[in-house]
Amino acid sequence: MSLSFEPLLKTRRRFLEVGAAALASAALIACQPTITSLPKEKEMPHISTTLGPKTQAELGLILPHEHVFVDLRTWDKSGYAQAETSDVIALMGPELERAKQAGVTAIVECSAVGVGRRADILKAVSEATGFPLVAPTGVYREPWIPPWVHEASQEKLRDWMTAELQGQIEQTGVQAGWIKLSAGDNGITATETKVLAAAAGAGVVSNAVIGSHTIRGRVVRDQLDIIEKAGYTPQRFIWIHAQAEPDFDLHLEMARRGAWIEYDNIGSGQDAQHIERIVRLLDAGFGDQILLSHDRGWFDPAQPKGGVPKPFTFLSESFLPRLKDAGVDASLIRKLTQDNPFRAFAR
Repeated sequence: MSLSFEPLLKTRRRFLEVGAAALASAALIACQPTITSLPKEKEMPHISTTLGPKTQAELGLILPHEHVFVDLRTWDKSGYAQAETSDVIALMGPELERAKQAGVTAIVECSAVGVGRRADILKAVSEATGFPLVAPTGVYREPWIPPWVHEASQEKLRDWMTAELQGQIEQTGVQAGWIKLSAGDNGITATETKVLAAAAGAGVVSNAVIGSHTIRGRVVRDQLDIIEKAGYTPQRFIWIHAQAEPDFDLHLEMARRGAWIEYDNIGSGQDAQHIERIVRLLDAGFGDQILLSHDRGWFDPAQPKGGVPKPFTFLSESFLPRLKDAGVDASLIRKLTQDNPFRAFAR
């Protein structure tokens, strides 16, 4: 059902009689979500998190590529993705508290199906710390792809992702906030192509951003072609690990096509190179498409007691001051760390 406000706008007197409250009420009725099992979505653009939808006014600095829980063993290994939730909270809770103190307000968790996704654990850690995480739908690359994904049709995969983006992940009450996938270093395989086309289909329905762990720029070129063929747009694609591609011309090429360029190993010893590339992208007019993060964390169930995590604070405490010293002013730093990640993941 659609609402018409034409009668309300015929005269100024009639408009005043109706009042702003009535207009707001009518707008809310018109914008009710179709999935009734979830909380009502806010009218403003928001990011879906483990603590519910968050608007830009509720957030500040956002890290678009980190991990709280990940298992890089393949799905067929004993103990894969298994851990006591209390152990994860004990290890990662203090890291999230340190991130808060460093000004971080949300973290995008990048562990998709295939590398130990556990939305239930993410929710528990998030609730224990009061820290919002953004969980993904989607599937990692070969050889981490589980058999059911190989066997599923593109349509089935599309519908599965759409359901997690509009509903919830595995009865956890956590709505997926984006789509995470990957592609092989030497080219995209048949199943990876199927997953990407399915993701594009889910994106058309949900407006969710697709992020891909892709090392080679020429493979990103193929991915953008697949997305466009499926009816979606490169503007809703994040090139994850773009820093791994040495040919900066490919960074520029993908930026011209509209993709997000993510430098996400901040703090790994390549800061000077990162700053140089950021400045070059800014000078080329692509400041609205840059994302920055660490790719740090995390609780690893393959390691004793989850291993030793790396903090989520380097960007705030060390890298941004260096970026400022390189001539990037406060308004641009805000864009790179607050505005851009919100726009990338909001819908």
